[in-house]
Amino acid sequence: MPNPTSSSTVTISSATPDDVPAIFQLIHALADYEKLAHEVVGTQENLARHLFGDRPFAECLLARVEGTPVGLALFFHNYSTFLMKPGIYLEDLFVLPDYRGRGIGKLLLQHLGKIAVERDCGRLEWNVLDWNEPAIAFYKKMGAQIKPEWHLCRVTGEALSALASL
Repeated sequence: MPNPTSSSTVTISSATPDDVPAIFQLIHALADYEKLAHEVVGTQENLARHLFGDRPFAECLLARVEGTPVGLALFFHNYSTFLMKPGIYLEDLFVLPDYRGRGIGKLLLQHLGKIAVERDCGRLEWNVLDWNEPAIAFYKKMGAQIKPEWHLCRVTGEALSALASL
């Protein structure tokens, strides 16, 4: 794992089990920002198990300002059959509104890019809501290509159960 990245009072490091309450709070803040708070139904216990249990499903970087968690990058590996390499999928990149404009999102994304390169990943990818113009502009500035020809497909809840029972 790379060494923590610092810039003035901002520190980026891998989350630990002790960080679960802070990660949980940041996820709720993200959901509020995206007007999706009603979709957050998981618990801190689920989050802890999925990040730090016997079979972790995801990883998390935390951005701290003077020790206070103010942002996160939650990610997991995927796989590109065409590149025949692992990739990293960034599930959430979020910085609390009061801390935006300080380069924290850029530091989180750069740190994640370093992880991807160190792990010989073929790509780093994520989704962005079409109404989130500030995020789209930021991602383009960071070198991301917005792929309008691709559409996210999702099966959840009862539809997932129905699919599994076909």
